[in-house]
Amino acid sequence: MDELRIATIGTSGICARFCDALAAYGGASLAGSYSRDIERARSFGAPRGARLFFDDLDALAGSAGVDAVYIASPNALHAAQALRLISGGKHVLVEKSFASNEREAREVFDAARSAGVVALEATRNLHTPSFGAIERIVSEGLGPVRLASLRFSKVSSRMPRLLAGERVNIFDPALSAGALMDIGVYCVEPAIALFGRPDEVRALSVTAPVPGCPEGDPCSTIDLAGEVVLGYADKVVSLSYGKASDGMLPSQVEGERGTLVWEPTSGPERLWLHECAASGQVFRVEQAEMAPVEVEVPENDMVCELADFVAAARGDAAALAARERFERVTLESLAVMDEVRRQVGVRFPADLR
Repeated sequence: MDELRIATIGTSGICARFCDALAAYGGASLAGSYSRDIERARSFGAPRGARLFFDDLDALAGSAGVDAVYIASPNALHAAQALRLISGGKHVLVEKSFASNEREAREVFDAARSAGVVALEATRNLHTPSFGAIERIVSEGLGPVRLASLRFSKVSSRMPRLLAGERVNIFDPALSAGALMDIGVYCVEPAIALFGRPDEVRALSVTAPVPGCPEGDPCSTIDLAGEVVLGYADKVVSLSYGKASDGMLPSQVEGERGTLVWEPTSGPERLWLHECAASGQVFRVEQAEMAPVEVEVPENDMVCELADFVAAARGDAAALAARERFERVTLESLAVMDEVRRQVGVRFPADLR
């Protein structure tokens, strides 16, 4: 079977990492690259083996030399770009967060289904064998789950610029950015994948005014960090995320028979399992027995999402069934993030349409 010919949108570090995964994967190849600046597209794609270069999205959508597109542009552009590419018959692998909100995501998935192509979110920490191990242990080895906490904070190098009064992309509501959409999504999506859509969402956030916004602009606040509690009938799940500090604690799921711990949340590499045992009134964490769980960790874990995407695009039945589940996780996660933003007062222009 011929390789799936993939073009990229974007020239950022994550797009370069995707191209590295593509080079290491045997079922697809880099066919082209897109940028608003054609020379930038050429300088990014040519050294990586691309032969087609675009600065016009309609030309990319209509190209006979491209089967699929990896979209790594700012979040606010994802849905519109995906819809145009889908209209040209292209499969789309869209970097997280998949869209600005749940409504946009539904439009993309509906369009892909009507066109007979695959739309998938590139949430790398859900596609790895290590997350498969987490799912298996949570469902089979912990007993009834009562508490879980997923954590990911990483200080942004752009924080000083924001605090100095500069408007920067990663903290710009106009681009559907901020801590939740960039970092918190790594906590929200695994929680939804493991436990489903919650009955209740409660959120608190550290926010900041966006420099340069006119008075009365409804999209003039951005989030720097936050805590979210997801309520279920039989469990409580807490999420902690941020771009203003570095988090040092792992994530964990606590069941009545055991506790599973892993790190990092953004791409699980190390897992430990603790079996619960009655030990009197005093419990010291440092004395707990933690058994390591052996997991497969690819050198570049984007290979895993790529493999699932290519298999689905090729019509593999198992991959297509998995795609349906990933679509549900994307939609339910965005619904949660929409509610979090509503509670903390962060709005995007896409929310107003």
